[in-house]
Amino acid sequence: MNERIKELADKVATLMPGVYNIEYESGKSGVEFTEDALEKFAELIVRECILELGISKKCDPYTGELFVCEHNAVLDEQIDMLKEIFGVEE
Repeated sequence: MNERIKELADKVATLMPGVYNIEYESGKSGVEFTEDALEKFAELIVRECILELGISKKCDPYTGELFVCEHNAVLDEQIDMLKEIFGVEE
């Protein structure tokens, strides 16, 4: 599993009850989420994606001011789409 995803799963485990470590008959272990914890985990992943899109915006290297350009407009549309599809609010 990706290290960042593990970090997000650990964050959910500390934020709310309902995350359980389980051992499978095959000897492997895993994490089982309640519905609320799974929803929070998914929300954290979507927020992480939104954050990465925001970081990708182009700006003036000296002032940090965002450029008004097609690249940034497309990223804003993608961010808005993710928020709407997954119901993530600020």
